[in-house]
Amino acid sequence: MDLHIDDFYRDAALGLVMLYQSFPRPVTLYLDDMVGVLPPDEVGLPHPRQQHCLSTLLWLASEGYIRHLGTLGHEALDQAELSEKAFVRLAGTQHPFAGELAAVPASIRRAQGSLAHQLRRHLGSRDSEALISAMQHFFAID
Repeated sequence: MDLHIDDFYRDAALGLVMLYQSFPRPVTLYLDDMVGVLPPDEVGLPHPRQQHCLSTLLWLASEGYIRHLGTLGHEALDQAELSEKAFVRLAGTQHPFAGELAAVPASIRRAQGSLAHQLRRHLGSRDSEALISAMQHFFAID
């Protein structure tokens, strides 16, 4: 099983949600806040889980989903913010998961029907399959 891909989706979702919650203000994303405080490996390098998380954030940046000023060693992504592309996708309610809110008022449907809200919900419930499905939708939006 490719558990590193499951971690990739979780890290990407968590980073995007954290940036959405601070939008439009740039924030520093600390890896300890995302994956926990983990001991360095036997030669003193950051824990592999933290390295994977940082690589996920850097990949999101290289694909145009986030911007940042650089890294703070292997500990954080400095002054990160969502790109317009990512913001529009996260704020949107035109996704397969929004249909369950059809009978509620428009303001609630907009807030709770956003992809960002769905990601927060799946992160909170630890439903990895639902989270992966939502992230695959996020990446597939044209």
